[in-house]
This record gives sequence, structure tokens and C-alpha cells, in this order.
Amino acid sequence: MKLRGQHHISSLTKDAKKNLAFYRNVLGMKLVKKTVNQDNTSFYHLFYADEQGTPGTEVTFFEIPNLAQKHDGTNTINEISLRVSSVAALSFWKTRFERYQVTHNEVQTMNDTAVLPFQDPEGHKMLLVAESDLDDKREPSSPEEIPNDYNILGLGPVRLKVQYVEPTSDVLTDVLGFTKKGEYKNGEHRVFVFEADRAGLSGQVHVEEDKTSPKAREGRGSVHHVAFRVETEEELQQWVKRIEDEGFQTSGFVDRYYFRSLYFREPNGILYELATDGPGFAIDEPVDQLGKSLSLPDFLEPNRKEIEAKLQPLQT
Repeated sequence: MKLRGQHHISSLTKDAKKNLAFYRNVLGMKLVKKTVNQDNTSFYHLFYADEQGTPGTEVTFFEIPNLAQKHDGTNTINEISLRVSSVAALSFWKTRFERYQVTHNEVQTMNDTAVLPFQDPEGHKMLLVAESDLDDKREPSSPEEIPNDYNILGLGPVRLKVQYVEPTSDVLTDVLGFTKKGEYKNGEHRVFVFEADRAGLSGQVHVEEDKTSPKAREGRGSVHHVAFRVETEEELQQWVKRIEDEGFQTSGFVDRYYFRSLYFREPNGILYELATDGPGFAIDEPVDQLGKSLSLPDFLEPNRKEIEAKLQPLQT
């Protein structure tokens, strides 16, 4: 029972159309699944990833049209990152961000790694992270104007900001099996680095301790949860028992159709998901057609006409 790094990151958007314009047209990520929020089918749930929707490359967004602006603070997933292949790629993206008027900082070093901080149009905090020694040589689909060498390759470290690091550290190490790899400073704050077993940057969780800021308030641009990879359904069932035996209230085993999931909150209130690698996004449409039409799980398909009537058209 070892987690295999990040499976996906899920965040919040107020406007699916603008969200699609940024993540597809500016970042060059592929929309691999256009579906709905299974808990509120009136709104979209969009998945961006590589060409096949490989676990570990997915950034997803729940659309909530009346969502207020978020307020930054503690006890939240403060920042996510995406991996690229080199420092040269960061220079390319800095130029591209200037062209498209994307809010960004200069290329800098964080935890001995070159990074480029930026935000999407709703204030979603992100980093591009240069990973120079790559085992993964996939080349995700991108607009032709983004050279293959500079493509976004998948998820990098996720950064949590909490008031008290010890409870979060205990869950990551004692319950989920992460290893503490070191620490660094972000301004005046200490940041502790944890890593899933042999998962590298795509399996890192950075925990920043901030004892003075107020708690965050969720809104557009917030990260809703982080999901970690589990190989099989059988292993996920074992995780359900293990986490409940540790005294946590969980969702139990949940069928999300494209994967199976378990949800629970750690003591600082951050929502974790454990998700299986399969069945995958090709379960209901061919790989070369991913994201081109509205996909609905079997249990929602009988309500397709009603669901489509509530959705604003989204050209893909």
C-alpha cells in the first residue's frame, strides 16, 4: 500500500468558457473530459491533462458561476505546480506569459529548483517547475506554437499552508506513508517537504507553516482538493479501512466512473482524495475524441437531455 504520487488537482472556477480559453489556448493543455459535477449536474467539471489523460497530469475545475473571490490564508492548498523539462522551457513560458498578459513573476529558485510563479485569470496560484532529469518522455498535445520540448509534462509539487505543521506532517508520514525530505524558507515561513515513495517532484507535498495569517476563505481560484494515486480498487478498499481505523471520517469507497475514490479531511481541514489509476477517460469515448463532447457516467446518461438543457454551450 504505497501511494504513487499525485493523481489530479481539483480547483474552482466561476466561468468554464474563460477557464477553457486559458488552460487550452494559453497553457496548451488538452481538454480530455468535458463532463458535469456529479454532485451538482447543473455545472461543468472540466479535466485538462496530456493526450491520454494519464493520472499525474490532470488539473480539473468545478464550475460554480456565483462563486465569490477567494481570500488567501492558512489551512488550504495554497499553490500547485506543473512540470516542464528545462530552465530553457521556463524562459519560453515567461515570454509567452508576457505576450498573453498572464500575471507572473521572474524565474527564481525554490527548494533548489528553478520555478516560474504565475496565476490564471481568476488568481489560481501556480508554478512551472523545471525538471531537468526526466524519466517520463511523453509529449502532451499542445498548440503548434508551443514547441514539444517546452510542453507541460504533468503535475509537480503541491504546497499547503497551515497554521500548525505537526498534525499535517503526522498524517502525511504516519498514515499516508510519505517521507520527510527536508525543508526550506519561503520568506519568513518554514516549508517542509514530503515525498511519496520514489515519486519525485510529482509526488511532493510542501507544507508551509504560517501561524499569524487568518484562515483562507474558498472562492474562485481556490484549490478544492489534491488526489493521490492508488493502483487498484482492491488497494483502495484497504486504504478505506486503514484511514477509518486511524479515526478519520471518510467518504468510503466512491465510484467516480473514470476512477474510484476515497475522500477525507486531515486535521487542518485540507481535503485529500485517493483515486485509482483506472478505468480511465477512454472508458466512454476513443482517445482521439476525448473532450470533444459532453461525457456522462452511465448513472447520469438517462438524464442527459435534462442535464444538457441546464448547461451553457462550451465549444471544444
